[in-house]
Amino acid sequence: MKKEYNRTDRFSQQMQREIAMILQREIKDPRVVMPTVNDVEVSKDLAYAKVFVTFLQDDEEQVKTALQVLNDASGYIRSLLGKRIKSRITPNLRFVHDFSLSEGIRMAKLVREAREQDEKKNNQDD
Repeated sequence: MKKEYNRTDRFSQQMQREIAMILQREIKDPRVVMPTVNDVEVSKDLAYAKVFVTFLQDDEEQVKTALQVLNDASGYIRSLLGKRIKSRITPNLRFVHDFSLSEGIRMAKLVREAREQDEKKNNQDD
């Protein structure tokens, strides 16, 4: 069965691509180190967008600073986005740190440790 995408899904995917390009090429602040746009959630009326980002640095203080810089520059990013996206409405942007990557790494580490413990236990039993 063919999966159907609604308008907000298509719009959020387009926004994700464009915001990633803007952050890569236009934002030159040294406090924002290699931002990666993981997802964009757009409201049904296309008025608001929550942009989930991760950064190269993992320090909590640096992440807070980078998010503050991006949220302060959201008006500028929104104006660049409005020129690139052919839409009547350009959503207000709010940048949020995406914890899914760090959570995934933590879960993989726990699984690996559990498997290693099982292997040690099986080797001791033999």
